[in-house]
Amino acid sequence: MSYSKSIFSTVVAGLVALAASVAGIAHAQEVDLSPEQKGRVRAQKVEAAIKLIPAGFTFVTPGKLTVATVPFRLPLVDYASDTRTPIGIEPDLAQLIADGLGLQLQLVPIAWADWPLGLASGKYDAVISNVTVTEERKEKFDFSSYRNDLLGFYAARDGKVKAISKPEDVAGLKVIVGAATNQEQILLRWIEENKAKGLPATEVQYYDDQAVLDLALQAGRADVYLGPNATAAFQAQKEGKTRLVGTFSGGWPLTAEIAVATRKGSGIADAFTAVLNEEIRQGNYTRALARWNLTSEAITESKTNPPGLPKKK
Repeated sequence: MSYSKSIFSTVVAGLVALAASVAGIAHAQEVDLSPEQKGRVRAQKVEAAIKLIPAGFTFVTPGKLTVATVPFRLPLVDYASDTRTPIGIEPDLAQLIADGLGLQLQLVPIAWADWPLGLASGKYDAVISNVTVTEERKEKFDFSSYRNDLLGFYAARDGKVKAISKPEDVAGLKVIVGAATNQEQILLRWIEENKAKGLPATEVQYYDDQAVLDLALQAGRADVYLGPNATAAFQAQKEGKTRLVGTFSGGWPLTAEIAVATRKGSGIADAFTAVLNEEIRQGNYTRALARWNLTSEAITESKTNPPGLPKKK
């Protein structure tokens, strides 16, 4: 009888262990859906930051940090191989903030046009999606800076251009730039300044198709491409066909910063800023940027509501 009980106990224990194993696998599949997520940098709670959460602040979902982001293009944010999980530097930094505040991260993919109203109406606790700080936006939202807003000049790896460090360096070059963009306006101002100085003209080229743009650069029909440094740096690292030859602030000649947006007057921005500064000190912030080849855009200190780009006249 005792022998039979022993066999029975062994079988039951085995089944329990098997069930636990299966449940563990299912849980792992649920929370870790892509290779990109496995390398995500994680952090410990930051008690000093948690103490800065206002007593009256209510998260959208208790125990969770609900963050809206706009899937567009890596390395900023796009969908993983499961076609539904946002990945990129923005989700990675959102994870660090959630970890620091002792909360579970809940990412909400949205369209860009929806973030201001959604945040103001309380649909999510924060927006982390390459939002540049401007004085106009500061009238409606609070910000915690986390990255420099940079534009990058990229040349073909074997191209003739070695460095662009000032507006005069684009004189005589053929430059690709996106139409109706901030970088186009900066480039056109440089061209006018160079013209006034009697410098050679700059040829501006526009391409709607990324593949055609890349071909023009590789074939020598254009000398450099001017665009958001984040996406260009990621492409350069991934494909190895281009190289960085210069960076400038996205608000040239003023400095521009990318920041977490939160509801105006909610008081939560200081807690976010405190977490970011602790992760900068711990090195987790730099490791997260390095995953996406964005260390060139690192800041040394996060600030709550830093100076923003001025209102357009």
